[in-house]
Amino acid sequence: MEDGSVFAVNDNAAVTESLRLERLAPPTGRIRAVLDTDTFNEIDDQFALAYAMLSPERIRLEAVYAAPFHNELSDGPKDGMEKSYAEIKRIVGKLGRSEDEDFVFRGSESYLPGADVPVDSPAARDLVRRALASDAADPLYVAAIGAITNVASALLLQPSIASRIVVVWLGGHALSWRDTREFNLAQDVHAARVVLDSGVPLVLIPCMGVASHLITTLPEIRHYVQGKGEIGSFLAQRFEDCCNDHYGYSRVIWDLSAIAYLVQPEAVPSDLVHSPVLTDQVTWSLDASRHFIRCVKAVNRDAIFKDLFRKLEAGTGER
Repeated sequence: MEDGSVFAVNDNAAVTESLRLERLAPPTGRIRAVLDTDTFNEIDDQFALAYAMLSPERIRLEAVYAAPFHNELSDGPKDGMEKSYAEIKRIVGKLGRSEDEDFVFRGSESYLPGADVPVDSPAARDLVRRALASDAADPLYVAAIGAITNVASALLLQPSIASRIVVVWLGGHALSWRDTREFNLAQDVHAARVVLDSGVPLVLIPCMGVASHLITTLPEIRHYVQGKGEIGSFLAQRFEDCCNDHYGYSRVIWDLSAIAYLVQPEAVPSDLVHSPVLTDQVTWSLDASRHFIRCVKAVNRDAIFKDLFRKLEAGTGER
């Protein structure tokens, strides 16, 4: 695609290829961001939210959105979103931020019911509001670490925000993987297609083959996280409770990758690639005629955990 060409979101808003490529450069300095998270789904979102709030030197975290999820920990997407909302509130409180602030928002109560049908929610509305209020030269980064429903809904509600945001999404598997039936993506295939097809500046972080290297163990957590303030003890307890047998056991903390891309992009190397097509079989299909996105190809596991551990020990964070 030639420089200056246009990709329209629902034919209402345009993102030029030159603007997209500019926005897809790894971030430098301090950026504005919101975090979209299915926080109660697992234990990794809690670590990611803490990491974001403990990194005010690189992230001005403006809001946190509760994303829907449905697994053995919830009765359905709405219940998952509500449980995530409550978990976000717990973590924010443990990091000393007032619950009275306009900071945590409920998200979608269901997944997209159709290809172009948004699910209205306080989170989607807040994302639209913040994006439209953004200076065109200072995009809002949207770190998404769950089903992409809230973000897709915001794009469908107000397509013009595509030129004012950069989406960093942990979703799907590596482009070479045999399928992309990953939890975040497979929950809401309609929403995933909206984002992938929209032309919005997108940084895609695959799970298997990339973020799957972000593993840790209970002994490491006990040594570097347990006792590091109220939040450290909370995270350590969440990790210990996630498994009945920690003998020889390690667990991946995938969601740190999206925050690490914003905090230390040199530890999250990536390439420009053409946006993949998400097939009906939930596999990737590559098409060189499509617009560019940035796709993460590796993570520096040690650098990311060291940064998190040091920040927990220092106990710094935005208040």
